[in-house]
Amino acid sequence: MRKAAYWSYQRDRVHFRDSKRRVRKARKILAACNRTSMRINKVVVNKVSPECPTCKRISTAPKARRERILYDLHFGQFSIKRWVVKYVFQTYFCWRCGLIFGLDKRFRTKLKFGWNLLAYFVYQTIDLSISQRIATRSMNRLFGFDLNCNTTNGFKSRAAEFYKETFQKILGRVVAGSLVHADETRANVKGKAAYVWVFTNLREVAYVYADTREAELLHITLAAFKGVLVSDFYAAYDSLDCPQQRCLTHLLRDLNDEILSFPYDEELKHLVIAFAGLVKPMVETVDRYGLKRHFLRKHRAFVGRFYKGLAMTVYQSEAALKCKERFEKNRNRLFTFLEYDGVPWNNNNAEHGIKAYAALRDVMQGTSTRAGTEEYLILLSICQTCKYQGLDFLDFLRSGEKDIEAYAQSHRRRRLGPREVQPMPAESS
Repeated sequence: MRKAAYWSYQRDRVHFRDSKRRVRKARKILAACNRTSMRINKVVVNKVSPECPTCKRISTAPKARRERILYDLHFGQFSIKRWVVKYVFQTYFCWRCGLIFGLDKRFRTKLKFGWNLLAYFVYQTIDLSISQRIATRSMNRLFGFDLNCNTTNGFKSRAAEFYKETFQKILGRVVAGSLVHADETRANVKGKAAYVWVFTNLREVAYVYADTREAELLHITLAAFKGVLVSDFYAAYDSLDCPQQRCLTHLLRDLNDEILSFPYDEELKHLVIAFAGLVKPMVETVDRYGLKRHFLRKHRAFVGRFYKGLAMTVYQSEAALKCKERFEKNRNRLFTFLEYDGVPWNNNNAEHGIKAYAALRDVMQGTSTRAGTEEYLILLSICQTCKYQGLDFLDFLRSGEKDIEAYAQSHRRRRLGPREVQPMPAESS
């Protein structure tokens, strides 16, 4: 608000010189500061056959030579520098088809910036959680570009469009698996409340935008899911037709809050201590043997004894009765991990994904539209999936690959070295 008020003051205050003159002078100074010598680092002459791609006739009518300059970055082993490449094309005209050919299809649109430049910008904004404005200023200062926020916002949009198919594959693999962690958090879209849902397993993460917190999105996204769903105690999950495991970490946190609120309630303390004594040996078994049903199934007898004692005990305090009711309501969802292999007893995986979005949300600060937020979520899904699989997000972006699984198989144990600068793939140009 202070900056906006000062801007209005600058426009309205009295001057002895013409305001247009001051604007022209300011523009000249800014242009002089941004003017750097863009030396051509490489010239690529594309030799194209004079054969018409339509009728296969050899053209004898050369047309004008076309030139395209691509501004990009060159990655060394321990360095990054600006890299400017000039592409030269000889075009031809076919008299029979009336077709002019010879220009690479990647340059038929206004392609000015290369893929490495785009990848580095996406890496800064998504992985490092740097705002677009600051990342743009940094790249202009370090590499001598004259980028503006509209241009760099276009980088994000083009990258999201390029990886839209990758995102759909990630979400499809999550839903087709045997385990899904789910959680949700608030989003601020142009001052309006919205929600972001995260669906993840142990290898992939998918973020989905929703206008509300209703269960409709859950039913649409997880319609074909038949595995075990790990979640918190939000009531919307109850309507899903699949085995479910409630997060015991959430429950433990709530029980501790109850004890803090009612420090003199002995019935509540007795109930909470009994539940903790039931779960503690289970966690010790998990720490020793892992999430294997063969070792965990022995605890089912203790669960039966706990609930049998719970039914026989009559509680007088309101807090103890509330906890008892909660235990009985979620009986079939608290200890599902004892019946399956590889099912965690907590929802830490989804909470880790939520924290990644929270860091990005602080950068966005509610200035993004719904379309812009969805673009952020596509790129964040790919970033977190790379991290879950031990892959470097920047290296994956630079590779130009779309399939993370295929990239992981061929690049898991070796990093990318210096590679030739190439223009943006045709799919996103």
